[in-house]
Amino acid sequence: MTAAADVALFSLGLFTWTFVEYVIHGFMSHVYRTFVTPLHAAHHRDPHAVFTVGAWMPLALVTAIILFASGFCPASIFWLGIMAGFVTYEIEHYRIHFARPACEYEARLRLHHLAHHRAAPTACFGVTTRFWDRIFASEPERARMAAMEAAIAATEPLTGPTNARLALRPWILIRGPHF
Repeated sequence: MTAAADVALFSLGLFTWTFVEYVIHGFMSHVYRTFVTPLHAAHHRDPHAVFTVGAWMPLALVTAIILFASGFCPASIFWLGIMAGFVTYEIEHYRIHFARPACEYEARLRLHHLAHHRAAPTACFGVTTRFWDRIFASEPERARMAAMEAAIAATEPLTGPTNARLALRPWILIRGPHF
């Protein structure tokens, strides 16, 4: 395969992640009651709770197995794009709640997600992109969206710890408490 094909597959994986994110956050967390719903509800009650914390280690293990078993074949390059999207989601979701936006795009994503938390829990499911909200009409009309964003624009980032350290617990148990 050519480098251009590899980039295309990786990019397709990134794009696929945005749809997976929308399905997990929208349908599996809000629209339907699934195993994800209570985890996500805890995040809505307290945004310090990272509801995907239990996914990190299994996904890292699956990724390592895929790479060990097949190397950098087309399917694994696509998978790496999905995992890059997941990592981007994790970083961006953390920044939305705990940091000031670094750029205008991040500021728009922050307002969109905080509107979901504060005023529209049945809308605004995209975290790293608003694309799927627009495709599936799950973003409120422009005037309502603008009003919600204006109401939360002055929201300060959260402070304090998250439960993200729980994802490191298996590693800490293997390496000992002096990690």
